[in-house]
Amino acid sequence: MEMKRRFASCLLAAVIVVFLPLTAFAKGPDKKVVDYVALGDSLAAGMTPTGGLDLGYADYLVSRFEQSQYTVGYTNFGVPGYTSTHLMQDVLTRADVQGKITEAEFITVDIGANDLLKALNTPDQIPAVMGTVAVNLQAVLSTIDQLNPKAKVYVMGYYNPFPHYPQEQQDALLPLLGTLNQVIESRAAANGDTFVPTEKIIAKHYEVYLPNPSNIHLSKEGYQLVAKEFWKNIDKSKN
Repeated sequence: MEMKRRFASCLLAAVIVVFLPLTAFAKGPDKKVVDYVALGDSLAAGMTPTGGLDLGYADYLVSRFEQSQYTVGYTNFGVPGYTSTHLMQDVLTRADVQGKITEAEFITVDIGANDLLKALNTPDQIPAVMGTVAVNLQAVLSTIDQLNPKAKVYVMGYYNPFPHYPQEQQDALLPLLGTLNQVIESRAAANGDTFVPTEKIIAKHYEVYLPNPSNIHLSKEGYQLVAKEFWKNIDKSKN
């Protein structure tokens, strides 16, 4: 009888050893913790085609992180109406902005469109404005590098905000948009950062992504598409 008890105890112990790793110790994939900072204008802030504030591309990018098993510490410094001068001043002087940049693994930047928009009524000033955007964006990106050399920085190129304008006006505006994007892309490349174009993807369905002819801001679907373009580049850099 004693021998049978010992055999039963050994058998039970063996069963426990075999099955514990499959049950008690089973768990889902580990979540990585990252800090993400969004810097920019109304597109980061989430301005809607009707003039309100909702989710912008940065918010949808957070969702992309979370869907990929990341826990995200998220700070959005996007402000409607911000120019490159505003952003430069924030990055150079604000302790809260600098502190978050120092902690971040990922940073997105969209800036420069408002500089150009403010100069459209004074075309002779546009070359100087482009120069200002270049100088200010260089200051922003180089300061980020100084504060946090390990952060991965992604800089957005702009889509055509006036697709519903007559063709004559389009012919005058599109070269300016191209020049602005060239300035942004060149500063991103000079600082080892990633340029994220959006012009072609938004142009595929203007009626969906820019539904209000009198407003330059994206629909929810437009912001989601921009977030997807950022995520493609982020996901590529992680591999």
